[in-house]
Amino acid sequence: MPEPQWLKSSFSEASGNNCVEIASTGSHVSLRESEDLRRVITTGPKAFRSLLVGIKADIVGIR
Repeated sequence: MPEPQWLKSSFSEASGNNCVEIASTGSHVSLRESEDLRRVITTGPKAFRSLLVGIKADIVGIR
């Protein structure tokens, strides 16, 4: 399996490790925090879309 292509938000700090990165294979979406690249959360596109909708609607709390 090829190495995922991790993307950072344009809102992330360019010089630091203070961001969330995302990679998609089409069938899965993976998230990781740039402070610890070993910790990866993987889910399906539908669940990831629901997470984004919840964040935008302020239903899902962010610390």
